[in-house]
Amino acid sequence: MGDPSAPLLTHIEDEGTSPSLSFHKIFEESLSGFTFPQFLQILLVGLALAFDSQQIFITVFTDAYPTWHCLDHTVCNPSTTTDICKLPRSAWEWDGGFKGKSAISEFKLECSSSFLRGLPTSAFYMGSIVGGVFMALVPDSFLGRKKLLFFTTLAMSLTGISIFFSSNIWTYAFLKFVIGFARSQTGTYALNLISERVSTKWRPRATMIPFTLFVLGFMSLSGIAYLVRHASWRVLYLCTSVPAAIHSVCIYFFALESPRWLHVQGKNQEAIEVLQRLSPVNRDYLESVSSRLHSKEQSPNSSIKDMFIRRWAFRRIVVVMIIMFGLGMMYYGVPLAVRDIKVNIYLSEALNAMVELPTFVITPILLEKFNRRSSVLVNCLLGGALGVLCFVMTTFERTNIAFALELGSFFCARIGFNLMAVYMIELFPTCVRNFATTMLRQSLVLGGASCPIIASVGKNVPSISFAVFGLVVSGLGLFALLLPETKGSSLCDTMEAQEQSDQALKNTSPSC
Repeated sequence: MGDPSAPLLTHIEDEGTSPSLSFHKIFEESLSGFTFPQFLQILLVGLALAFDSQQIFITVFTDAYPTWHCLDHTVCNPSTTTDICKLPRSAWEWDGGFKGKSAISEFKLECSSSFLRGLPTSAFYMGSIVGGVFMALVPDSFLGRKKLLFFTTLAMSLTGISIFFSSNIWTYAFLKFVIGFARSQTGTYALNLISERVSTKWRPRATMIPFTLFVLGFMSLSGIAYLVRHASWRVLYLCTSVPAAIHSVCIYFFALESPRWLHVQGKNQEAIEVLQRLSPVNRDYLESVSSRLHSKEQSPNSSIKDMFIRRWAFRRIVVVMIIMFGLGMMYYGVPLAVRDIKVNIYLSEALNAMVELPTFVITPILLEKFNRRSSVLVNCLLGGALGVLCFVMTTFERTNIAFALELGSFFCARIGFNLMAVYMIELFPTCVRNFATTMLRQSLVLGGASCPIIASVGKNVPSISFAVFGLVVSGLGLFALLLPETKGSSLCDTMEAQEQSDQALKNTSPSC
């Protein structure tokens, strides 16, 4: 935390003779410490990722294949019969006699194709893809980070509540599509809003807080699912969506807008007011310099067009999307495929979530000690190797070793996502950062959308999906060699400033 006993900007006061000041310089100096108001704002915004994670992984429980038992032992022997579709319906029953435990049993999908059983999950990811494309076309100047985050979280939570009233698999799949559409950019808006309210020094650590909350949301989902395991699968949607709706209202009333975004829009006075609330100790100084800021650095209306016109920007976004597709397959696919290892579903999902927590301590260390590019490359190669080894161990029925390797591959996928999230923020300026981060998440979700079908193959070829995920992430991770190094760079606000910063990085003196 910053020291509240002394102002942070006294050494800049002597620059009063300057006709104007750089907003970047004022921003970095006024937020050089990490204040308690900043921490509270990060928690408030970061909680959106906790509810987002619950919607991502909720089908692991709601759409799980329920256990069953024999009723007529003359035609049904549980020790030899594994396919209930070969038995008369009167010869077996779901455990507990309750068909509403899962969407599979309630909608009578136990003998349906893997496509139909995985339709709600795939519809969710397809909704995320379509929503991401639509939201990518929304310019960064529209509404702002805060309001976009509010609308997306509110729509996601209200649709989640409506699933309680779904009557068939098609209605359920449609609502999952809407949820995916609504939450497609929740992480993007939250991450940008957080990263644009902290200084360069604190960025690696601050951006790990929302990711930590994402994992805590994942972990809490396992606990909530266990508590309501004897109730209808619909109750789990209520237990996660109602709190999410309340949180979205809190975002609207209490969250602060990004000061960088406000400055790019020419709203310098509002930007200064946000900085004053984030750093109260510098309130007087910020008030005195507000009139010396440039009114606007560029028109953001052409920002998306610039992403395709400038070769360096287009090349970066394509390479990042390729890498994130592989990481998305592993990150979203491993929790779905873990059921093929034949371990307790509640324990496995909780352990997968717990494995993520150390990544938020390790990632800042990697970011501060090593280059971005080499860290991403080594992580992808290691995670891929662990995925292949997991498949090999499962083939030899070494369940415990296979599960440990599965946790390791999931650990690497999370590290890779953390690294790329910070990497992406540094690769693009404020005027296009929403669009660029949208493309990152689009490729992540596109990789996730292919997971349910690949994971369902494991029902016939146990754990082959782990090998597929491992080979893909290792191969696509090599594309990291094509990205520039950004370690030590400051966030820029315009495309021109980003180009200057890239050139300065080559000379080991990054500045916007």
